[in-house]
Amino acid sequence: MIFSLSPSEKKIFQVVRESAASLGIPCYVVGGYVRDKLLGRASPDIDFLAVGNGIALAQEVAGRLYPIPRISVFQRFGTAQIIHGEFDLEFVGARKESYREDSRKPMVEDGSLEDDLRRRDFTINAMAVSLNDEDFGQLIDLFDGMKHLEMKLIKTPLEPERTFSDDPLRMLRAVRFASQLEYTIDAFTFRGIQQTADRISIISMERICTELEKILCSRQPSTGFKLLHLAGLLKYILPELTALEGVEYKDGKGHKDNFYHTLMVLDNVAAKSENIWLRWAALFHDIGKPATKRFNGKQGWTFHGHDLLGASMLPRIFKRLRLPGDHRLKYVQNLVRLHLRPISLTKEEITDSAIRRVLFEAGEDVDDLMILCEADITSKKPEKVRTILENYQIVRSRMLEIEQKDQLRNWQPPIDGQEIMDTFGLKPSLQVGQIKTAIREAILDGKIDNDYQQARTFMLEEAARMGLKPLQSI
Repeated sequence: MIFSLSPSEKKIFQVVRESAASLGIPCYVVGGYVRDKLLGRASPDIDFLAVGNGIALAQEVAGRLYPIPRISVFQRFGTAQIIHGEFDLEFVGARKESYREDSRKPMVEDGSLEDDLRRRDFTINAMAVSLNDEDFGQLIDLFDGMKHLEMKLIKTPLEPERTFSDDPLRMLRAVRFASQLEYTIDAFTFRGIQQTADRISIISMERICTELEKILCSRQPSTGFKLLHLAGLLKYILPELTALEGVEYKDGKGHKDNFYHTLMVLDNVAAKSENIWLRWAALFHDIGKPATKRFNGKQGWTFHGHDLLGASMLPRIFKRLRLPGDHRLKYVQNLVRLHLRPISLTKEEITDSAIRRVLFEAGEDVDDLMILCEADITSKKPEKVRTILENYQIVRSRMLEIEQKDQLRNWQPPIDGQEIMDTFGLKPSLQVGQIKTAIREAILDGKIDNDYQQARTFMLEEAARMGLKPLQSI
């Protein structure tokens, strides 16, 4: 074997080797597993290629493993899957594959080992290792995959336009591999992506978003998004981002290029946090800017309200990308909506009331909000950056003081709507909401402490001003 195997891998390979020999089916381990092992990376996903019936081979293998694993058969695609311990084993018969002009689904027919390797996306994924007795452990590298691994190069086995036209998702995978592995896309291959970019429209958003998330998880995700943009793919996937590109000048005044600013913010966040939803927030934090851009003779270019508009755009974007519309959407929306609030605190005298409001509105997300806000400082003037970050440290200190004193994170007023209704004999109504809001605002403004008795006294006073009296039994 050309690479080292763990005892568990050796056992699996031996079982597959014996099973293939008993059926008279040539068998190979292929694809990403081979690539990762050559790179010295662990891989729990092992793909086996049978030049024959892949399902029959999987069934034979399953019968020889202990304990006998569950086998999942996908008859339509001629594949089978076995979960064995920590490994996910995939079996498939060698095949040829092609796509109609308007189809997302491949037309498949039986093929040879060379046919199967030829149809694969990139040369670094088109290598195989024999599991056959006559040449066990030999590397089959028909398209210089090993050479391209050493060169850190992404290149297609066939003409790029044919490869990408057959399966347009491969264009995104090229970018994703370049971003994840920090490789370069071959120039001829990249031109093929540019010439075929419009074909991405036939791919489902679920599959596209899976690749986007992997790009977001890269060490430096801006690499992937720059490539998507240069390739002409991003405008089909996230036009809200491409709309940020460009600088406009008027009366000698220009604004920053908000597309490249956004990518800098994304990288800054990625350097501090692996939270993918925080990275989504960084990617989307300025998407409201194009629609809110205005020129003012005194101030220059302004983007007033882009935070609120950006937050309001997110449900539609999440729905289009098939991202979850649950608490994760609310989290991203909240960060986009609030991302200007902390910096506004650094430009004025910081009042306890202002700090309380940010703590209340951000809740458990306040620490992530501060990471986003600090990442948003991308000025090329070191002194300016240092001053703003120092001011943020003051804001953080004040937040800690007030949080410890008032316990406002995920806070709810000490008196709820039900108690207000019970006290005054009210049904759900505008008056109940007004009293509840008045209590909350009084605490946030520091008029009363975050204390039940003070809140109840305030409630009775506020209700009296509204002409309400408590029930006689109270």
